[in-house]
Amino acid sequence: MEINFLALLASAVSALVMGFIWYNPKVFGNAWMQAADMTEEKMKGANMAKIFILAFIFAFLLAFAIQFLAIHQTGAISMVGGDVENALPSFAAFMEDYGDAFRTFKHGALHGVIAGIFIALPIIGTNALFERRGTKYILINSGYWIVTLAIMGAIVCGWK
Repeated sequence: MEINFLALLASAVSALVMGFIWYNPKVFGNAWMQAADMTEEKMKGANMAKIFILAFIFAFLLAFAIQFLAIHQTGAISMVGGDVENALPSFAAFMEDYGDAFRTFKHGALHGVIAGIFIALPIIGTNALFERRGTKYILINSGYWIVTLAIMGAIVCGWK
């Protein structure tokens, strides 16, 4: 199994596209601004190029990580130390039988949702508690990541 950089790039782009939709004022943007104590004034001074470049880099890192959660074959490859060329013949037979097992968009989306609920939600929730943010803040931001990680998982797992 090789790393599919096109899938990683598409996943990273999907996070930005989802952010444009999710945080649009007609969706959750106004509610997020209120929950985050964000104002138009605060937003005006931001370096948007820097923000979007860093957001893309962070999304790419997430896409890279989620492939190891969503693609089960990476576990099999790790069992031979990543050296598939020198693995025992049984590894080749195993991969012949199961090399594409669970490599679907649907399965990747499931793992993305699981990652969103069990990784992103607790991180966002913990930070929000110490930042004295409310439930609405937690739900809006973790909801974004649950949906976004589902999309990212679907792309990296299903795109072969």
